[in-house]
Order: sequence, then C-alpha cells, then structure tokens
Amino acid sequence: MQVETPTVLRKIVARKYEEIVERKARTSLENLEIAAAAANAHNPVRGFASALRRNISQGKAGVIAEVKKASPSKGVLREHFSPKDIAVSYEKGGAACLSVLTDKDFFQGHEDFLVEARSACSLPVIRKDFIVDPYQVMEARAIGADCILLIAACLSGKELKELDQMARDLSMDVLVEVHNKAELDLALENTETELLGINNRDLHTFDLSLQTTFELMNHVPKDRLIVTESGIHTRDDVAAMRENDIHAFLVGEAFMRVDNPGEKLAELFK
Repeated sequence: MQVETPTVLRKIVARKYEEIVERKARTSLENLEIAAAAANAHNPVRGFASALRRNISQGKAGVIAEVKKASPSKGVLREHFSPKDIAVSYEKGGAACLSVLTDKDFFQGHEDFLVEARSACSLPVIRKDFIVDPYQVMEARAIGADCILLIAACLSGKELKELDQMARDLSMDVLVEVHNKAELDLALENTETELLGINNRDLHTFDLSLQTTFELMNHVPKDRLIVTESGIHTRDDVAAMRENDIHAFLVGEAFMRVDNPGEKLAELFK
C-alpha cells in the first residue's frame, strides 16, 4: 500500500533526491560506511528509545526537545541560534532526548548543528530530516546520530522496511512518523521500531488537532511507544496527553521562540 504524499512533502522530497546526488558526488557511500564504523567504535549510540522509557518509568514525561532554526511556514524562529547553548539548556530543563533539524533548504539546518548539540550534552539525538535513501541513514550514523526519523507520508512500504532495518543494523533507533490511519497501517506493517510518532498537523491543510493522537492511539500495539508531535503548547495540552497514557512528546517551536528553552521545557512539563 502506498499513501498519498502531500504537495509540500513532494516538493521537499524532490529536492532531497537532488541533494543526495550532490552529496554522493562529494562523499562516496563507501567512505560514509568507514565513518559510520568509526562512529560506532568511538562514538557509540546513546540509546534514544531507552532514554525516553527511562524518564517515563520515573513518572516523568519523555520529552524530545527540538533544535530548529527555521521552518518553511514560519521563517526564522531564532535569530541567535547556538545548537550548543540550546542543547545545554534542554539538558538542564529535563529533556530526555534532542531532535536536530539537518535539512538545509527548507529549515536552514545542517549536520554540523547535530554534531555541535550532541557534543555539548549527554542526551541521545535524532537526526530530523527527510530520509528517503540508504545514503542518508549511513550519513546519520557517521555524524553521530542515535536515531533517525522516517516519515511514512513520503515512503513506500518497501522503503520503510529497508531504511528501518538499515538503521537498526547500524545500532540506531528509528522514530516512524504518521499523520493518519493509512500511514499508521503502512508503518506498522513495514517497520519493527518501537517508536511511533503521531503528528497532530494535517500536512494537506496544516491544521493542528491533538485529536489526531487520541484517534490513532487505539490502533497502536501496546509494545510501541507513542510519541505525540506538534501542537503541544500549554500545560493543559500536556495534561490531556498524560491522562490518556501518552507520555512521550516531541516539542520544538514552543521552545525556540523563548530566551531560555530549557526553562520553558521545565515549566511546560513540571
């Protein structure tokens, strides 16, 4: 089964395939494999899923705090953008993990942001990008990522299966993201990852509704850990999720617009 890819994603993914060709011309897959092997030897994964579960087992929220400079719809979110300072702030604020945007063309991200953020703290880090090719998975481990994001809306079942397996072969965790029941079915059928992200933003209309998580959660097997994504802005939002046994969150823009992201995180989730 193939799900319909929203227009904005088609544009991003088309550019992503061009970017992969450009990157392969600069660095071969073979050289990336050497770098990934070196990373596994000297900079091993920190356990992304286990960090979330550890926080949750202690009665806390498992928060994936996002390091994001800009977005296509909102523009620059943070003028003074220091991944190192943001990472330190998040760790002090109680984050379980970090999410770092590495897409350059649409989010003004970079791989160096991930390297800098991860080096500044002890938290595991997910490479948040539009991953559509094995080259990007190898690249993620080579730069030190502990986890990758796979977006079901822009991948076939076969691609999901291949990329999920490859990431896990490289010792990384995988967060597979869905927006609706069709994508959820595709993800459950083709991945073995324990992390299931439910994005509350409709990619066709850009509307936000926390009801998306509440509607889809009942179709998720109990052995998967649900991560609710987008639209978490208030303590009432957090409370509503936790009352429904959703304890893992990916939050970005709410933190990026304030002077001290970690303080905002602690305030939102205390």
